[in-house]
Amino acid sequence: MADAKQIVRRLIEEPWTGNMHVIDELIGPGYIGFDPSAPEPIRGPAGAKTQIQQYIDGFPDGRITVDDQIAEGDKVASRWTARGTQTGEVAGIAPTGKGVTVSGITISRLDNGMVVEEWTTWDTLGMLVQLGAVPAPTQA
Repeated sequence: MADAKQIVRRLIEEPWTGNMHVIDELIGPGYIGFDPSAPEPIRGPAGAKTQIQQYIDGFPDGRITVDDQIAEGDKVASRWTARGTQTGEVAGIAPTGKGVTVSGITISRLDNGMVVEEWTTWDTLGMLVQLGAVPAPTQA
């Protein structure tokens, strides 16, 4: 079996380079994902593709880089950074032409070399502030 960290790295990075087939290759059919930007759990490879594609459409030059990973048992924790320019609509926000950099962490659970469950948290507020959709927080 391929190294669990490499499987997860491919799943995080490769869709952003045009390889959406990696989702079918590495996500199990019973996959469930939790992401603060998704109103409901993300289910199966098709759900994962839909979730990722909306951000690729909004940030077509976007890239995600895995910065650090830790693996233990059947889980891999990945710290990542996403960068891109918003030239398409995303989250109901019209294109701004602004660049964003956000960080996040994804914990992936694997079974037989496939990702079957993920928990992601990322700086959604930071993205909204960088896009000018919400004002920057002020210090009290």
